[in-house]
Amino acid sequence: MAQGQLITKERIKLDLEKLGVAEGMTVIAHSSLKSIGRVVGGAVSVILALEEVIGESGSLVMPTQTEQLCDPTVYGSDYSEEEVRIIRDGMPIFHPDLTPTSYMGFIPEIFRKQNGVYRSAHPHVSFAAWGKHAAYITDNHKLNYALSEQSPLGKIYELDGYILLLGAPTDSNSSLHLAEYKQQNTFRKEIIWDVKVAIDGEEKWTTYQDINNDSDDFSNLFDSFKKDTNYIVEGKVGAATSYLIPMRAMVDYALNWMNTNRA
Repeated sequence: MAQGQLITKERIKLDLEKLGVAEGMTVIAHSSLKSIGRVVGGAVSVILALEEVIGESGSLVMPTQTEQLCDPTVYGSDYSEEEVRIIRDGMPIFHPDLTPTSYMGFIPEIFRKQNGVYRSAHPHVSFAAWGKHAAYITDNHKLNYALSEQSPLGKIYELDGYILLLGAPTDSNSSLHLAEYKQQNTFRKEIIWDVKVAIDGEEKWTTYQDINNDSDDFSNLFDSFKKDTNYIVEGKVGAATSYLIPMRAMVDYALNWMNTNRA
């Protein structure tokens, strides 16, 4: 493909179909608009292409996480104690229809606003979904153990869904977190998160339990899965190197990989 070539919605649809995306599939998509190239219509064209290929009998899911709602000291900061207090007091709670995504990319940020898209209620790691199973996938996303079998990820696994890395890095594959909850080694540790939610009509800080989810080795896991199996389909969508992967096969492989390779 010549550098700078314009990419249309129809071109994206053809590329998705060549990759194996098909009508009726449940697909969780991780995406990079920049990687796809000069898309006519930008993120809107990419979203419509995905929905038209999957069809109303399928379901499209995207992560819509909101790291900006975490306690300001979680990732370290130069804030003074007074500034931390001001931020905690002034921080709004999560509003599924209003709160923007954080570090998710332009495509999920547009997707979450579309009519007919549902968004799960978790204040830190929500997911948005469109299509046949959208309401089911996003319903009842509990605070504790937010990426476990009871989460939207677990429901996609149950539905024999697919992972689509649409120009996204291989360490962005959030489905692999599912395997972390079943690890049998000492890597798995509990963690307590601070979160601000509505309690009895007031916005208050509280806590929830989870494990120390870690994606630092996800690229290595991807490389091993690609080498050891023939499940990964690789192709180009526009200019973006992309991958279509059956979630169940990869998550099941990931559990054994993590038990072997994580300390």
